[in-house]
This record gives sequence, structure tokens and C-alpha cells, in this order.
Amino acid sequence: MHVCVAERPTAVERLSAGEMLERAALETALDHVRKAVVESPDRFATPADVKSAVTESWTEALEALLQPTLMPVINATGVVVHTNLGRAPLAEEASAAAATAAGRYTPLEYDLEEGARGSRYAHAARWLTFLTGAEDALVVNNNAAAMLVAVDSLAAGLAVVVSRGELIEIGGGFRVHDIVAKSGAHVVEVGATNKTHIEDYARAIETHEVGAILKVHRSNFSVSGFVAEVGLADLCDLGERHGVPVIFDQGTGVLESLPFAPDEPSINDALADGAALVCASGDKLLGGPQAGLLCGGTEWIAKVRTNPLLRAVRVDKATLAGLEATLQLIAERGNEVPVRGMLELDPEELGARAEALVEALAPGTRDQCTVEPHTGRAGGGTLPGVDLPGAAVRVAPKQLSVAAVERQLRLGEPPIVSRVADDAVWLDVRTLLPGEAAIVVQRLDEILGASDNQTIG
Repeated sequence: MHVCVAERPTAVERLSAGEMLERAALETALDHVRKAVVESPDRFATPADVKSAVTESWTEALEALLQPTLMPVINATGVVVHTNLGRAPLAEEASAAAATAAGRYTPLEYDLEEGARGSRYAHAARWLTFLTGAEDALVVNNNAAAMLVAVDSLAAGLAVVVSRGELIEIGGGFRVHDIVAKSGAHVVEVGATNKTHIEDYARAIETHEVGAILKVHRSNFSVSGFVAEVGLADLCDLGERHGVPVIFDQGTGVLESLPFAPDEPSINDALADGAALVCASGDKLLGGPQAGLLCGGTEWIAKVRTNPLLRAVRVDKATLAGLEATLQLIAERGNEVPVRGMLELDPEELGARAEALVEALAPGTRDQCTVEPHTGRAGGGTLPGVDLPGAAVRVAPKQLSVAAVERQLRLGEPPIVSRVADDAVWLDVRTLLPGEAAIVVQRLDEILGASDNQTIG
């Protein structure tokens, strides 16, 4: 049958936001119905059926457009710092502090005691200096920005010496040497991919006008075999002899030795080794909001503070409030930050949680689920060689396909992101936040066709 539908308007019109939203939803609905007519011509018996389908599709499209894109998601992957899911979930104290700052006026750049203009960089600095031992500190919007402004402040127009084994690629295809190049400094590569020696750095300093040495922590991959690198302390000794500051991109935000990853370098150790500036993330293993931390000597931080580039990478008040609350919580109660707590969960405790989740399922659902050992990951480009032993609920559906179960979990409300492997859906309990296990139970019962009123706390 021939179906006549409205043509899209071509004239330039001044529409309100609401009208633009309705038009976008209508266009989506018309496209949907057109495709349905082409695929199944007999589906619509009359023009009234077409009109009804357009109206229904329009309503659905409008509701979809009105939904926030950053809705809460349940992370059942076992990847603690999941970059695609927003990295670190904040502690309640940090979330509350960020929300309060966002919804109220704050003395972001106002000194209440003096009654004059203040600096946004003073707010989290005191906690960073307390926790790291740095002389001074400031915060920018992410770690790449921290490295960019650090290199620009210390070495613009000069050479920055970097080992070839540390010219890493970070998320999104961005590479360290490309970021450095944007600073106005130029990279001098030394050593080989697998081995770099102190002499390589020394020769570069002798043959180039060097503004800084950059050492990059390989936090997102590991190298083994016939390898060698120069330790940070030795690099700092070399830099001190030649008057060249060392910038260390620590990356992960670790403040102290981790019991499950004792070889992970910390900000504190890097400063003790003599680094002029240490760059790190606030949203990785530190467990705070996305931010770039710069800790170091007063002389070097002062150079950063006066760099015009700093304004382009400055951090907002909600982030500062969340970070400050996170740092205070770390100082007072350590691993009560959610990320740290998840990383340190005992495998037996995780097994018990998975068993409780399965026991709470309706009988028909429970028959399709088992508790199995499962290895979690730190994620976020951190601790690549560290396994986190734990447990997961393995779902082997009897009626639906594995892909269908995964899709229904992912597209439900709230979305539940899981793993698919070995012809099953895996739900790792390590990364479930308080109260989320009950939601997982409810959704599994709904999807797998069970109906039981059992609950889990």
C-alpha cells in the first residue's frame, strides 16, 4: 500500500527548544514507521493504523529524548575503576560535598578572612600537602592537563627528555609525546623500547638545551624479559647535578603502598625521591572525582600558578569540593573510599555475597545461576598485572539466548552492565554498590521469567 507521510520542513524557522524537541521526536517516529512499512507492507491495514503507529512511536521517541544520558548504571563487570562507566564512584561524603557546592554560592575565589579575591587552587592544596608531604600542590581538570601544564611551565621552548619505553598511549588514542608537543616543548627520546640507561639521559642533557626530564609510570601495561629502566631517584640525582627538574607522571593517584600491589609507585615516594613535580589522577586509585593533581616544590608549583595555560585547564567548584572531601576521608578513615574498599575485598566475602544474591532469586531463576570464581580488575589504566580474586554469578539461561539476557540487563532501568564469556552472562559482585544486589535479583527474576517475592538486603 502507498503511505503518504509529511515531508520534513526545509525552511529555516525560529523554533523554541520544546518545538525543536518535538520535531526531532517526530522525525524519529516517521523514520521508524517508514522502515516498518517497507519491511512489512501488510502490517498496516489502513491509514489510521499508520497514524496510530506514528503517534505511539512519537511518544516513545519524545520520552527517550527527555531521559538524561548520564543515568545511574549498575557495574557488574568486576572492573573497579571502569573508564566507560565514569571511573570512581564517590564516597557519600564526597558526593554530598560536590552537590552542595554545585547548588550553592561558595568562596571559590574569595578569601573570607581578608574580604578580597582568593584562589581556587588553595582549597584542596592543604589536604594534598598533608597527605603527600609536598611543599605545595594544585588541582586541574585531569592528569593529562596536569602533565601538559607542568611541562609547559618548566620547559616551554626547550627539550624534554623521555625514555622510548615510556612514550605510552593512554585512553582515546592520545599519546604522551603528542601531549608534550602541545606544551611548546619538544621531545628528545632516549634509550630503546625495552632498555634505557642513565647514560642515555646524561648524553641528552649534554647535547640539548633541556628544560626537564619526564618519567612516565607505565600504569596501563607491563613489560617483562630483557628490560631495564632508570629509577626515579637516580634520575633526580642526575637532574640535580645538571640543574634539570624531573617531572614524574605517576598517573594512578596512589598515596601509599598498596598491600595488593606493593610495587606500585606512590606520589609520596616520588616526592621523597626528589621529583620537582608529580602529576596524578584524582579519579583512579585515589577514588575521587576526575581531576589532575600536581604536587611538588614551592618553586615549581609557583611556575605553574603563573602560567596562563592554567586557566584553560582549571577545575570547577563541584570537583574541588568532591576531591577535598575524598582527601579528608582518606586522611581520617583510609580505605572507606569506595574504590579502595572494592579493591581490598576478601575473596571469601565476595563468595558469600554472590551466594546470598543467588539464594534470593526465585527458584526458577536460581536454577539458571551458579556462583563461580571470577577475577576482577582495578581498571582505569591501572595495575595491569594485578589479579583481584573474587566471585561472580554465572547466568546460563535455559530459554533466552545469552545475548538476549545481556541486552535486557543493559537496556533496562537502571542499566546493568555485565560480562559475556564462555556462553554465559557474568555478574561480578565486587563492583555492586550497597542496595544494588536487590536490583540485580529483581531484574534477573523478571528477565528469566521467575516470580518470587524473595528479597536481598
